[in-house]
Amino acid sequence: MNTEEVHHLEDIKHKVEKMTKSNQLEILKILNSHKNIKLNENKSGVYVNLSFLPSNIVKEIENYIEYVNIQEDSLKPIEIQKDQFKNTFFMDNGLTPYE
Repeated sequence: MNTEEVHHLEDIKHKVEKMTKSNQLEILKILNSHKNIKLNENKSGVYVNLSFLPSNIVKEIENYIEYVNIQEDSLKPIEIQKDQFKNTFFMDNGLTPYE
């Protein structure tokens, strides 16, 4: 495995580590759907040696990461607008959002 491949796998690892637990569980489901993948689990979590994964499984994980990123990007403006509506409603009624 060359240096570029190692960096690519490290990038995937970091992206997965930053994901929410529910998204990490979805990646675990992807891995678990392939019976030939060995998962190492202990009290700290599940560990997978990405360097041993076949390229098609790495691609599945990348596709899921891309899907999550697209969903998050499309939801951000909606969440901002929701917060603006909430603040406007509370301000117009003389309330604070925490009452």
